Parts: sequence; structure tokens; C-alpha cells
Amino acid sequence: MKIAVVGTRGFPRVQGGVEKHCEELYPRLVKFGCKVLVFTRTPYIAPEKRLSEWKGVKFFHLWCPRKKSFEAITHTFLAVLLAKKWNPDILHIHAIGPSLMVPLARALGLKVVMTHHGPDYERAKWGKLAKKVLKIGEKWGVIYSSRIIAISKRIKEHIKRKFGKEAVFIPNGVYIPQIISSGEELRRWELKPKGYVFTACRFVPEKGLHDLIEAYRQLKNSPFKLVIAGDADHETSYSRKLKKLASETPGVVLTGFVSGKRLGELFSNAGLFVLPSYYEGLPIALLEALSYGLPVLVSDIPQHRELPLENYRYFQKGNIAELSKKMAELFNIGISEEEKRKYFSLIQNEYNWDKIAEKTLKVYEEVL
Repeated sequence: MKIAVVGTRGFPRVQGGVEKHCEELYPRLVKFGCKVLVFTRTPYIAPEKRLSEWKGVKFFHLWCPRKKSFEAITHTFLAVLLAKKWNPDILHIHAIGPSLMVPLARALGLKVVMTHHGPDYERAKWGKLAKKVLKIGEKWGVIYSSRIIAISKRIKEHIKRKFGKEAVFIPNGVYIPQIISSGEELRRWELKPKGYVFTACRFVPEKGLHDLIEAYRQLKNSPFKLVIAGDADHETSYSRKLKKLASETPGVVLTGFVSGKRLGELFSNAGLFVLPSYYEGLPIALLEALSYGLPVLVSDIPQHRELPLENYRYFQKGNIAELSKKMAELFNIGISEEEKRKYFSLIQNEYNWDKIAEKTLKVYEEVL
């Protein structure tokens, strides 16, 4: 079975939830016998890092303008035309922006599976026109795709309620990793094991990092540092203000985007993981934190509530005072072995990448 993939910036080691999703999913589908061709966006992968193949997945590195309003639609348009020449059995399009090109793909005779990663028009970074275009992309993707995958139960319900269409629920996944002892990464940032609160995400308003830093600033003589891994895809006034606020706050460490062993070391040695988001699809970073056995503190948005965390691990979205208070409390409380076992069991049964790949392959087979 030949699968062409559009809608990701590329992988491995490219920042983003869709990117992480594809990085884990497609090598597993290759093991199941699929031939996979992924169309990457060249601005996100340096020339010296552009692999022709990785873990059996083949790449076509395709140009696009690095401008957030145009890159997805331009890249997808070109990728769909090129995919037609490759003649795949399935064209798999990720996210609602690239789904604007689903009607074109169907007109060219391609069978299309769309994965809905969330209603991106709810993100604060988009203007009015961009939000309208994203809503059109969602509508066309849902209506014209051969089959729809939703990464959360909430998204599946949203598709049914808004469009009257059935989607297949296949979530993001994670695996139980090997814990990495304190080493070079902690020394680089002068961190002590279990001596910092950690988060990892992009620098966009809906992630709530401004709330997190403000909450940290309210703590007097904090016994822990605040470590934020990530960066902005496109430098904005928000990301510049966030970096300035961090630089003016003693105890805040910005590592930039990290992946692989470096990221694993930061997860392994954190004392608490915090995700203060206003919006998510289904956050892989939170699943990763649970896979490392970390105590967590997250905003009470529906996407976080979909995971059966203990009630005290939520705080009211946007409530900086509550975030500050709970961050200090939960850092000291930690996590029990019983709670760890509960989350490990959840991951192995519900968010296992091998099972996710099997379910995705089944969708392809049903379409064909």
C-alpha cells in the first residue's frame, strides 16, 4: 500500500504536535508493509539535515513560503499535484488548514484520509480572515474526505455535531520511555534533579506561557526553577514579549527547541510538569509527562479533562493566582506510585503508538 502524507512540516526533530504524531506513526506503518512518502516543508529543515529516508519513510522536501498565512495552503497545493504523479493508494492530509486542498485531491482521483487535529481557528494567533479560511478547510476536509480521523473524543463529537459526519477516534500516542539520569543537559542549564518545574511547547498565546511565567513571578524565594523548552515557529510580538519577560525573571530558563535525548533528560529529572493552555488538540507533551511518571498540573480545558487525571491536578484556565499556588503545592506533593501505575496503564491501553498505527492501517484498508 502506497501512502502519501501532507500537512506536516516534516520530521524527525521538528517542533510541533502534528510533526511528533507523524514521526511516531509512519515508521510503524512502514513496518506493516506500507510504502510512505512524506512531503516536508523546506524552511523547517536545514539543507544538511534533509534526509532522503528515515526509518523506511521516504521524504520529498518541497519548497513553501515561510509565512504562516500562506505556507500550508501553498505547500499542500504543490504536494497534492506531485502526489498525483506518484499515484498513491491513499493521500493522508493532516490538520484543517491543508484540508483546503481535499476537493482538489478528490478531483484528481485520489482517495483521501483526513486527520482532524483540532479546530485551529480557535487559536489566538490567527486573524479574522485566516480563521474564516481555516473554517472552510475544516468544512471541505470533513465533507469531501474518504474517511476522517479525530485525535480526541471531543473533536469526534464536534465533527458529528457541526457536520453530521462520523469520524474514527484515533488519539495521539506515547510510549513508556527509559529514564535518563542527570547529565550534560542539566549541567548546561545549571539544574538540579527534581529541582525545577518543566513545560515543553511552542511560543504561541494559546499555550498560556505568559500566565506560567507570571505565576512563577508571584512565588517568593521559589525553591525551584522554571524550565521552558520550545520556541516560536514564526517570531512574533508575542514570542518576543515572552522571551523578554523570561529574561527579566530570575529562575526562568528557556532552553529553545530540544528533542531526543536532551528532551528526555529534561523530562526525566523534572519535579513537576505544567501545561497552562487555553486550547489544545490532544497534547502529546502531557502524555509524555505522564509516560515519564511526572506529577502534572494542567488547565481545566476540555481537552485536558479528557484524560482521567486526579481533580486536584487541574486549575482554572487563566487564573494566575491559582496556578501559582497549586504549582508550589504540587511540586512539594509529587506523585504516588499508585498514581504512576494508573497513568502507565492508561498509556499502554489507550495511547499506545503500535495500537494507533494498527487502527490507522485499518482505516486505510476500509477506504480501499
